[in-house]
This record gives sequence, C-alpha cells and structure tokens, in this order.
Amino acid sequence: MRQKDQAIYLDYQATTPVDRRIADRILETMTTSFGNASSIDHHYGDEAAKAVKRARKQIAQLVHAAPKDIIFTSGATESINLVIQGQVPKYTDWHPPRLIVSPVEHKAVLDTCKALEDHGRVEIEWLKVDRQARIDLEYLEHLCSQGADLLCLMAANNEVGTIYPLQTIGQIAQNHSVPWFCDGSQAVGKIPIHFSDWGITYLAISGHKLYAPKGIGALVIRQPYSPYPLLYGGGQERDIRPGTLNTPGIVGLGEACALRYQEMEEDETRIAQNRDRLQSLLAENIPNLIVNGDIHHRLAGNLHISIPHIPNSAIISRIRHQLAISTGAACSSGTPAPSHVLRAMQLPETEIDGALRISLGKFTTETESDRAASILIEAITKLNQLLN
Repeated sequence: MRQKDQAIYLDYQATTPVDRRIADRILETMTTSFGNASSIDHHYGDEAAKAVKRARKQIAQLVHAAPKDIIFTSGATESINLVIQGQVPKYTDWHPPRLIVSPVEHKAVLDTCKALEDHGRVEIEWLKVDRQARIDLEYLEHLCSQGADLLCLMAANNEVGTIYPLQTIGQIAQNHSVPWFCDGSQAVGKIPIHFSDWGITYLAISGHKLYAPKGIGALVIRQPYSPYPLLYGGGQERDIRPGTLNTPGIVGLGEACALRYQEMEEDETRIAQNRDRLQSLLAENIPNLIVNGDIHHRLAGNLHISIPHIPNSAIISRIRHQLAISTGAACSSGTPAPSHVLRAMQLPETEIDGALRISLGKFTTETESDRAASILIEAITKLNQLLN
C-alpha cells in the first residue's frame, strides 16, 4: 500500500487505507448502481436498494445483529450524537437524564455529554479507571444499581487499546435495566462483537477504521429502543436518520464488514505478532520505555508507549518524514492539551509528555515494523544524548 518514498504508515487507529477490493466495489456502485435507493419507480432505484439491503446483512453478520437493527450514518461521531442527544427529549426539565460515562471515552462522547451537562440537560456520573485504563466494575455495578438512563462505555480504547469486558458490562447493564451505548469504532472488525447476546443497546461503527472510506458509519439499535432524530425530512432509516442514502459508502462499509468477517481472525493474529516484535525491539534498545494500557487485553495493532523525560513532540519532529505515528487520538492531535485518557489513568506528567501511539494494520509488513523500530531507536537515542 505504501509508495517507495512515503513515510511508513503506523497510524491505523486514526484511519485505515481503503482496501483495494472495497474501492473497486465502490467504483462499480458509483458508475452502475448509482440510483437513489429511495426511488421505487424504476430499475435504478431497485438496484441501489438491493445494494443497501445486502450491506445491512453484511454488517449484521459481522456484529451478530439483525439487519433491521442497522441504521446508516455518516460515521461514529454522528452515531454518538444521535444516541446521546436523542435521549434528552424523552425527559422533562424536572427529570434530566442521568448518564454514566467513562472518562476515557472518545472526545465525541465526552464533548457531547459535557455540552448537554453545561446546559443543564443531563446529569453525569463518572466511572473510575486504573493505570491501564481498565474500568472499575464494582463501581460500575454500584452506579447502575442507583438507576441510569444511559451508560456510555466503549468497546476498546482509541488511544491505549485496552479492550473492555463487554459481556460482563452488558450483564451489569441488563441486571439494572440501564441502556448501554457502546462506541465500537476501534473494535468492530478487530475483535468479535455479539450485539444480540451481550446486552448492547446501541453500537456505533465507523467505516474508516476497518478499511472502508471516511464519511460512512452505522448505528446498531436494539429493538424497541429508538433515539429521537437530530434531523428531519425524507423518512429514510426508520425516520431516525433521514437523508438520501450514501449508497457507494454503504456498499463499501458492507464489503469491509464482509471481508473482516472472513479475514479478521487470521489478520489480527498476524498483526499482534508484528506488534509484539516491534515492541520487543523497542524495549531492548530504549531505556525506561513504558508500555501503556492493558497489555493482556488490548487491540492487536495497538502499541502505546511512553519515554519519560523526552517530549513526544521532539520525537515526532525528527521522524515525521519517515514514520507516521501519533501523540494521541487524531481528533486531538495538534492541540496543546495533554491526553484526557492518560490524565484519567493518572499517569505521571513525564509519561504523558513522552507518550506515543503506534498502531499497525493488516497492510503493515514485518520489514516496515523493523524499519520503524530502527527509526524510533535512532531518534530517541539522539534525543537522550541531547536532553539528558
């Protein structure tokens, strides 16, 4: 996937390259099945509607849901807003919704919740996390037992890669009749998800995290739940998300899910082996290197490290033309504020300042990861000599 003179791409948690097979299917849809899926009076609309129906089945198969549960959106951020803001109109001023929220959620979740809280439209109870970004399940049980209108707890963390015990969380939520919104952006297509069996009420999916294009996503909704719409007009997607369907994007997301269903286990095993090799090379050659997150339960492609006393910005400035990695989530890159995830984990400031997120994908080769290790080792060794 990489051109000869391009930097090695190891930022797969920010976005993935589109699989060539998916791109070909999208192009075919754009040029042959280009009709409006809501146009029922001619063949062109019928063909587009069939393509959308097929994609629903492909997505449902991957996450073990029913096709009727799938609502198409523009991506995870829209799905997140649709669920969280869609809960608010159900309640009057004297009973604002009570939300239970993890402090290490994606900014799309946190910013939406905080905006509603600032306007007095919700009350928020914050979960507790440890140094590995693991959730305190006893405290989760305690908060749920007091009643809540929505639990916001992701499937896997977008920075440190920690995977959460989804079946246990689902059981706790169900025991106390708390609807659970699960941001599955980083997890769907990388780990098994059983929507129907695990008590998930809402599941957000993002196409560009699993080798489909940007600008397409899905929201899986357990029946009979139904958030209030944020937009009106047209009646598409059960009146929950109106607007002309993005048929090429939907087809691309469906094909991506079908390929992940077939190839996920083999791909993720190889990715984890590649990641572990890279981690070993770095640990052997970089003194004081720290691996963040739950190393026993993390995404296969995630390697989140800290090098204390060496600013991550200094490292990035030295390697950015050779190696594409990040200092944190893509939504927060370039901002001066430290990672809210690492802050919630209560890492020391020196570890936060020296944090780097490296994320591998199915197109990452062993040669590339070895070369990446050499680039990082050389840059950090030189900075160590200069700064220490």
